[in-house]
Amino acid sequence: MSTDLSIVERLAPDQAALKAAAGTAKPTKWPLLARSADGALVWGECQGSGANPYRVMVDTQDLGNKCTCPSRKFPCKHVLALMLLTNTSSGASFDTAEPPPWVIEWLGRRRKPGSSTRAATAAPVGEKNLSAALAEELPAAEDPAAAQRRIAAAQKRAADTRGLVLDGLEELEQWLADQLRLGLASFLGDPIARCRRIAARLVDAKAAALAGRIDETPARLLALATEERPHAAVAELGRLLLLARAFRADPGDAELKRLIIGAENRDELLANPAALRATGLWEVAGEHVFTRRDGLIAQETWLLGLADAGPRFALLLDFFPAGTGRRAASFAAGDQFEATLVFFPARVPGRAIIDQRQGAGARPRAPWPALAPADPLDQYAAALAAAPWTLDHPILLPPGRLAADSQGRAWWRDDRETAALPLVGTPSDIARGAHLDAAVAIWTGTQARLLSAETPWGCIDGGA
Repeated sequence: MSTDLSIVERLAPDQAALKAAAGTAKPTKWPLLARSADGALVWGECQGSGANPYRVMVDTQDLGNKCTCPSRKFPCKHVLALMLLTNTSSGASFDTAEPPPWVIEWLGRRRKPGSSTRAATAAPVGEKNLSAALAEELPAAEDPAAAQRRIAAAQKRAADTRGLVLDGLEELEQWLADQLRLGLASFLGDPIARCRRIAARLVDAKAAALAGRIDETPARLLALATEERPHAAVAELGRLLLLARAFRADPGDAELKRLIIGAENRDELLANPAALRATGLWEVAGEHVFTRRDGLIAQETWLLGLADAGPRFALLLDFFPAGTGRRAASFAAGDQFEATLVFFPARVPGRAIIDQRQGAGARPRAPWPALAPADPLDQYAAALAAAPWTLDHPILLPPGRLAADSQGRAWWRDDRETAALPLVGTPSDIARGAHLDAAVAIWTGTQARLLSAETPWGCIDGGA
């Protein structure tokens, strides 16, 4: 069903929302676009600046709509953009499918008004003009001389940034030497203040990503038992040194730039022909949400590839201000979907974005990949050998059980009783002693954080 553009114009709360919607109404920003067989419902996933897409849905019969974004405008730019995309002239392709559970849930909660369409049509237009908003999105021809100046300025900024980062890394190496010279007891006695000082210096040196990692180091160390902290501190200081020296040896390496300066944006990644693309069936293995010291909330969504013979993982990573509150998750543990993922270049590709979703409807649940009996930490060791600065890594655990030691700490133990791993905290949704057909965990180097598990009664969130 095509949406009358005049209705979109009248529904928009203001001209700014129309302009933003015009910029969002591009098929490349929507990994998933679908409609019901009768055209009464349309829904989609809009990719914003983060890795997790916003879920948008519209009832075309009465123009009821919903979006998972935190915008205070109603309808938001994503809803307006979806309505624009349903217009036949947009060139967007919609799959025809049964509504997914998140659309059905919304339909069950909402109360249909009596005459939304008539009210929208009768609403005053005011200063809103959709044609003007769409015209602003047309790219203007750039003067060749101006383009050359822009490129030269960008190259100069990159060179200046590289110089500042290298200076900051020299200071980091001196700081690392000082920590070892003064002794681990002194460092572990006041890790927050010591890490804060060098992190602030690295921010000034344009090494924001590395500064964030160092700022989080005290929290990781203090979460461990007292006797485990010296070993973990030495390991992390060593990883920081390896990372700094690797960047100084090859400042143009994409992975090292991401770990030290910051990640590429979505458009840059999609335009990179060397970026790994993987199409297949993926399952949401779990989510980890935590507040960083810089006030940002990090939202990690881990995906497990089900099409490969061995385990393949992908991380969708988002950051947003703590003041906005926790965002609604785009996925739930156990969700399965066909998609094309694009991975950020790395020695062990892990972080990714969703490029396209294939198949919008529900599908039979597929099993996890089989894992040959082996030490589960072999997966972590292989990642560490390729990238020795790796902090943590997802691992697929073979059949096993949960247990507790004499001090009440939770452990995972395999069925062959040849491997056991300590767990972070106590899983909330899985009873101790329960048998796990398989499990996904994040190994931090000292502990495993359980994400989800396959059990005889289905997939269960690990409560991480």
